[in-house]
Amino acid sequence: MNILPALPLLIGAYFLGSISFAIVSSRLFGLGDPRHYGSGNPGATNVLRSGNKTAAVVTLTGDCLKGWLAVWAAAQFGFDADTAAMAGVAAFIGHVFSVFLRFKGGKGVATALGVLLGISPAVALACLAIWLLVAVASRYSSAAALAAAAAAPIVTVFITGSPAAAVAVLLMSVILFWRHAANIHRLRAGTETKIGGKK
Repeated sequence: MNILPALPLLIGAYFLGSISFAIVSSRLFGLGDPRHYGSGNPGATNVLRSGNKTAAVVTLTGDCLKGWLAVWAAAQFGFDADTAAMAGVAAFIGHVFSVFLRFKGGKGVATALGVLLGISPAVALACLAIWLLVAVASRYSSAAALAAAAAAPIVTVFITGSPAAAVAVLLMSVILFWRHAANIHRLRAGTETKIGGKK
């Protein structure tokens, strides 16, 4: 990938990713700032802890769509699939390190799913199925996210056959594991909050 022609695309994708739909939906529905309750994470799972399921769905949908949009837009502008995947990663990084939130964003699960959807709907569906299976079995959103993140690079290379796409997904997976470090500690200690529970 030639970085210079793609640089405006990657910067634009980063700013797109920096839009936090947890903050947007919370303001639309008159809720408190999700950074000030529950886990403090501006994401759909924490917005759900407010008790407003609609706001959580809006958050999940918006955060997912911006990841997909970055990949889709790159393709529409004529960039190759590898560059489009990196645009998705840029949006994901924008979500995790949002310029609008002083570089303290969400954990990126929904946005990563959107990126996978842009790269390959089959990859996204496979990873979503893994997330759902683990979530239903354990009732831990974090455990489900970690399982899907671990499988995502393998699923990507198996379905797409693209090493570059797999590397892009691997980068997101590494960041996801890093952002879930506290969750991993709580899972080991048995103190992690279950889906639908109030922290």
